[in-house]
Amino acid sequence: MKKIITVDLQKMQQTIIEYLQKHWKLFFAEGVFFVILGTLAIIVPHIFTLGIIIFLGWLLLLGGIFQIIRAVNIINMPGFSLWFAIGLLQTIIGYFLVTEPAQGSLTITLLLTVFFAIEGLTKIYFALMMRSLPKWGWVFFSGITALFLAIVVWLGWPQTGLWVLGLLLGINMIFLGWSLIQISLHHKTID
Repeated sequence: MKKIITVDLQKMQQTIIEYLQKHWKLFFAEGVFFVILGTLAIIVPHIFTLGIIIFLGWLLLLGGIFQIIRAVNIINMPGFSLWFAIGLLQTIIGYFLVTEPAQGSLTITLLLTVFFAIEGLTKIYFALMMRSLPKWGWVFFSGITALFLAIVVWLGWPQTGLWVLGLLLGINMIFLGWSLIQISLHHKTID
């Protein structure tokens, strides 16, 4: 079984390499696009934050409407009220995010800050439990980083709520773009 998995993995890796070599220009262009887009998101993070919130709002709004329609069509099914309530809640939250994106960005950023704080404390605790293991410091560092991020966002509240999502998206897009550029250049073939 292990040999079959190894052979399949090697075949898949070879196929990926061939695809990367054949289409390296496409990956390079996509990488450049994401670096540019990420840079713009860092320069004007408040605009990208609002864009994220409005996009998320439309997803929730449309998804909620479809859930309500589905629930109404299966009104006699056990659990109808739960399906309907979830759809209604999703629709209301989506509508709120679309119509009040600034307030929505504050709310979502606050929730993200709480998540980072809990994640950071959990990772620090977990890292301290694994102190005797090699490389435990990386988990500790990750926890400190998450906790630091939560504190920075919290100390700048509410102003940070208007731009932090766009900034994080920008950083993520730059790393994605840079990795695509590096992969494409590594697999570049002479045409």
